[in-house]
Amino acid sequence: MTSILIAKLRLFLRKPWIFLAMTAVCVLMAFIIGTANQTKVKVPVYSHLPKKETNEIFRSLQHSNLFDFQLTDQNEVHKLVSEGKVEAGVELEKNDFRLIISSETANVSFIRQYVQKVYVDHIETKAISEHVSTHSNTHAEEVKKILNEAKKHPLFTFEKKSFHGEQPIMIDNQLQSIFGFSLFFVIYTVSFNVIQILVEKRERIWDRMILSPLKKWEIYTSNLLYSFVVGYIQVALIFSIFHFGIGVDFHGKFAEILLLLVPYVFALVALSIFLTGLVNNEQQFRAIISIVSVSMAMIGGAYWPLEIVSSKILLTLSKFVPVTYGMELLKGAAVYGNSISDLLYPISILFFMGVVLMGLGINLVERRNA
Repeated sequence: MTSILIAKLRLFLRKPWIFLAMTAVCVLMAFIIGTANQTKVKVPVYSHLPKKETNEIFRSLQHSNLFDFQLTDQNEVHKLVSEGKVEAGVELEKNDFRLIISSETANVSFIRQYVQKVYVDHIETKAISEHVSTHSNTHAEEVKKILNEAKKHPLFTFEKKSFHGEQPIMIDNQLQSIFGFSLFFVIYTVSFNVIQILVEKRERIWDRMILSPLKKWEIYTSNLLYSFVVGYIQVALIFSIFHFGIGVDFHGKFAEILLLLVPYVFALVALSIFLTGLVNNEQQFRAIISIVSVSMAMIGGAYWPLEIVSSKILLTLSKFVPVTYGMELLKGAAVYGNSISDLLYPISILFFMGVVLMGLGINLVERRNA
């Protein structure tokens, strides 16, 4: 078995270009789409408030990670909204605000909620400052500083957790792109290594190995182990480039994410050997893997988050593809902060898929040889 692994490693070192090209394309696609999705929604703002109060509210609005609030004049806000260049504008008034919109879009409700929260905080701070300054010798500005400091360093923190309950939807566009494209491209890397079984059979290399002292399980194990290691290294390399090279924050779960790749890559190896048992030659395999990989990526949430899919048919189909559980594992750890024990369900499903498909695939390959 070791001799086969060494031979495959030497062949890989002679021709690593396909592996490197696939890795580079994956990094490029994830970087471009992830960067594009990070663009904030522009929201113009004008105010009828005094300059000091306007600046206070505007500074609070600018803390948003989703919206880019820009202070401008009233005519410009109405012009941008009427021409459809922005989804909404904000008019700041005393103790209230008004949204200028042309249509009710999904972002409008989020803008309304965010501005309302900023206004509530501002009014509360203002009321407390005025009340304290009226009934004590403390100046209103000093009260505001104390309140701001208390918000930055609260005495108590509250954390809401649910036990096996529904979690709020959280979408990290950058990690969605990195995870999605990595899990998609590694399908090709793994499958085109497993396809070497068909090549070796066609060139009679397989027959010579069977006649050698090698046992059949050793031949299968070495081929599948090699495919697994190459696929795993590719995904780990892509994540390392983003984490250490580009500085993408995996929310402190980088090591856990590398560990969670194991069941996904194992399931892909099993799927590839299963498809190998269904086809007669490499041409058929290349055709079917293209269809299967793109379909799985679309259904499994590699291209877009499954959280935004409402079709029950697509959600039902997604339960039968490994990509769904791979994305669930990676996003569960990095985005939702789940521990390994919380992710036992998708891990179990991937291992179950892997064992079943591996058994069926080897059985089909052996029957075809009989």
